[in-house]
Amino acid sequence: MVASSLSLVQAQPPPASAPTVLVQRSSSSVAGTAVAGGLHAAVGARRAPTTRAAASDAVAAPVSLRVPGIGLDTALLRVGLNADRSLEVPDSFSIAGWFERGTAPGEVGPAVIVGHYDSVDGPGVFSGLDQLLPGEPVHVRRADGSRVSFVVDRIEQVGKDDFPTSEVYGPVDRPELRLITCGGVFDRGTRHYRDNTIVFAHLV
Repeated sequence: MVASSLSLVQAQPPPASAPTVLVQRSSSSVAGTAVAGGLHAAVGARRAPTTRAAASDAVAAPVSLRVPGIGLDTALLRVGLNADRSLEVPDSFSIAGWFERGTAPGEVGPAVIVGHYDSVDGPGVFSGLDQLLPGEPVHVRRADGSRVSFVVDRIEQVGKDDFPTSEVYGPVDRPELRLITCGGVFDRGTRHYRDNTIVFAHLV
């Protein structure tokens, strides 16, 4: 199994009202390939002028994610920003990460959870994400014991150079969820996947 190579986004920074998230950058190495949680820059990194300070205190932080349709049940780590304002990623290939400086699941806005597609040792936590279908449920358990449920609207596979930054991170008027991993063809020359798989869901 090849090393994961999830790349989220950095295009032009979104409007000031939207959370700003940069390209993921690697800091770990698997078989000589930098993979830090499997995230690699798809385009040149640009520094973000602002980010949200934190998710609202009114909504408890997420602690686990369950997607029955693909047999996914994972704890959630918190990820933030590195010193260069790139998004941190989980060190583990088997646990997903919630971007805690963005929206919390259940808040109005797009909550973002990222995870590995695969690794040199086998499938990653989000290996089945591309098998989801519209209408399937996604459940998030929160630190206060409550659960919020989402329904999948659509699944998109997009080239990393064409990542839909505003659709993923831009403001929305209801609680929504984004699950993101790698997709498409693995380029053995660059050691990167060429695409991203993005699941768009809304609160029910």
